Amino acid sequence: MKKIICFTAAVSLLLSACVSRKKYRILESERNSLNLSSKNCNDELKNEKALTADLTNKNKALYAQVEDLKARSNQMLTTLQDMSVLSAKQAESIKQSLDNISEKDVYIRNLQTALKHKDSLNMALVMNLKKNLDDINDKDVNIKVDKGVVFIDISDKMLFNSGKYTVTSDAKKVLGKVAKVLNTYPDIEFTVEGHTDTIPIRTEVVADNWDLSVKRATAVVRLLQKEYNISPARMTASGHGQYAPIAPNNSEEGRSINRRTRIIILPQLDQFFKLMVQN
Repeated sequence: MKKIICFTAAVSLLLSACVSRKKYRILESERNSLNLSSKNCNDELKNEKALTADLTNKNKALYAQVEDLKARSNQMLTTLQDMSVLSAKQAESIKQSLDNISEKDVYIRNLQTALKHKDSLNMALVMNLKKNLDDINDKDVNIKVDKGVVFIDISDKMLFNSGKYTVTSDAKKVLGKVAKVLNTYPDIEFTVEGHTDTIPIRTEVVADNWDLSVKRATAVVRLLQKEYNISPARMTASGHGQYAPIAPNNSEEGRSINRRTRIIILPQLDQFFKLMVQN
């Protein structure tokens, strides 16, 4: 027992000698940050799973209603035919209606399969983005999924100097991490949007906030193309100026939130409909 105590004391002494308190606090802070990022990812995953489960339950209920309607209609058609109430033309018309119901049933099933596939792709994309950006302050980069669309919001102080539209060297590291993930999904198209607050700006090269937002979006698109080899055919640059705020502009905090560049991952509608046809 004494040997164990002595060994433990020696290890503690060795660790305290090797790792300073300052370095230990930094490591502890990084670990807490990683734990928080992991928790946020898990929360979003749970929300997506809940939405998918709700959609599945609604579709199952719809399937049951369709099957019940088909069974009732078949039974009624058989009964009426046995009673010689229906003419051949009327019977054929009812049969066509039943066939249409069956086609709608197949459509619903294919739609559910396509939706599940799209949700899985979005979740994988979000997880990869958060993994690559886990060392970035959450206040500077925010990633979320809303109604099947992936949004990446990057604060202006992360990307640009005040009133400028030249991407900073530090911002290139962040955009490089985003580009690394986007390059693994070569079929995905996206829009880069510039946004400002309501404080007016006018310089020799910038006419107003709208002009600044467009120039910033274009600067990001050009950088993604030239330095990270993302095809320009996949990207669209647009500027909204101060006209699409997500926070009130009557405080510095709100204005800081509104000054942002947003990358919107567009739904792959062509692949979505292709999945529906194939299934």
